[in-house]
Amino acid sequence: MSGGHSAYVPKTGFAKWMDARLPIIRLGYDSFVAYPVPRNLNNWYTFGAILSLMLVIQLLTGIVLAMHYVANTTLAFNSVEQIVRDVNYGWLLRYMHSNGASFFFVAVYIHIFRGFYYGSYKNPREVLWILGVIIFILMMATAFMGYVLPWGQMSFWGATVITNFFTAIPLVGDAIKTLLLGGFAVDNPTLNRFFSLHYLLPFMIVGVVILHVWALHVTGQSNPTGIEVKSKQDTVPFTPYATMKDLLATVVFLIVFSYFLFYLPNYLGHADNYIEANSLVTPPHIVPEWYFLPFYAILRAITFDIGIPFTDIVLINSKLGGVIAMFGSLLIFFVVPWLDTSKVRSAAYRPLFKQFFWIFVLVCIGLGYLGAKPAEGIYTTLSVILPVLGLVEKPKTIPASITEAVLGKNAEAAS
Repeated sequence: MSGGHSAYVPKTGFAKWMDARLPIIRLGYDSFVAYPVPRNLNNWYTFGAILSLMLVIQLLTGIVLAMHYVANTTLAFNSVEQIVRDVNYGWLLRYMHSNGASFFFVAVYIHIFRGFYYGSYKNPREVLWILGVIIFILMMATAFMGYVLPWGQMSFWGATVITNFFTAIPLVGDAIKTLLLGGFAVDNPTLNRFFSLHYLLPFMIVGVVILHVWALHVTGQSNPTGIEVKSKQDTVPFTPYATMKDLLATVVFLIVFSYFLFYLPNYLGHADNYIEANSLVTPPHIVPEWYFLPFYAILRAITFDIGIPFTDIVLINSKLGGVIAMFGSLLIFFVVPWLDTSKVRSAAYRPLFKQFFWIFVLVCIGLGYLGAKPAEGIYTTLSVILPVLGLVEKPKTIPASITEAVLGKNAEAAS
């Protein structure tokens, strides 16, 4: 799908002149007009376009907000209030940016789960998947830095608690914490560092997104059947087929986003973060934003030390164990393409995998629920299931082609 002769034909004098010097119009035409996509893509494949739009929204609103924000511990909280009250459409920019972060994560979580379900991480798309994981981690870092900037109570204490966990890392933990904070406690240097990184990281995300799209066009779009494209009959042009599907899904997504933006702008935020940061008053329950709650639950779930049995020697204390578990839950995404031993991609033909997939989804939701509660409860990990499933599962019969999957037994006659 990635190769082939370009179908672009410049029609105007300027287009011919430009095409001979910088074929950017040809690149756009080949990538977003004539680019062949599998004809059986469903609505779950529209979240790539939604994520691209949300990234643009976050970038544009963030740049304008940075013009008015003051990265100083004595002025930051009031500068955010001033943006909302005194800057023209400042309230819209602020709430579009803060709620946009939440909806960005809604879209990315759906995108990731879709990739899991349809096996989009399998050969030859391993690099495509890894680049997506890098984007996800950069998003998490950007969101964490941004959550500190309003300098409310939850911002201050969230930064204090999370950065404190780095001290559990042997040898380098204290140095990492000091480097992040710019000192020995969350203060003005911390806010300046986080503001700089929060402004820089989105542009790094843009760079990795470009690589992600490039890798997608090299390997070709996956599809719900998990079958590779075998002929032109298996594909349709990106425009208008995929374009209109993406447009409809984007409009529906923006309608929901707009409802929260205009009617419930503070619903997804924590009430304590509308109180200015005070190092002398600790909130009764410190929690991160909702999209971090599953990982926060894992971090808190390790309440026991790991050591040599029948001795007092501790190899990994509970604090370090929590950090390892939390970062491990992220890093394991990088090796998912090699953990899955099944030759069948899509869960549509893997009944056992499908059951465990939905268990995994419920576990993630449950972890999010536990993360919002006081520090108690347990969590479940299913990472060891994936390699075993590929060995013991008996998949359903897979269609011979995408066309056959779409048209059924009459595919050959219709062709």
